[in-house]
Amino acid sequence: MEEPKKNELKYEEAMKRLEEIVHQIENGEMDIDSLADKLKEAKSLMTFCKKKLFSVEEEVNRIMSEQSF
Repeated sequence: MEEPKKNELKYEEAMKRLEEIVHQIENGEMDIDSLADKLKEAKSLMTFCKKKLFSVEEEVNRIMSEQSF
């Protein structure tokens, strides 16, 4: 699977790719030659997802604080 560029990547796509990598590792579907590359990709995807979640949480908190309930 071709890795999407970061500015084009959506959270759901990143999570799906992470799930694919985990599945391949858990089921022994990954050869040793590609293991390090896939782990680097997974680490990058996890960082992307964490940043995205943090950003959305900040935005939601900002919006909620602007609302008068």
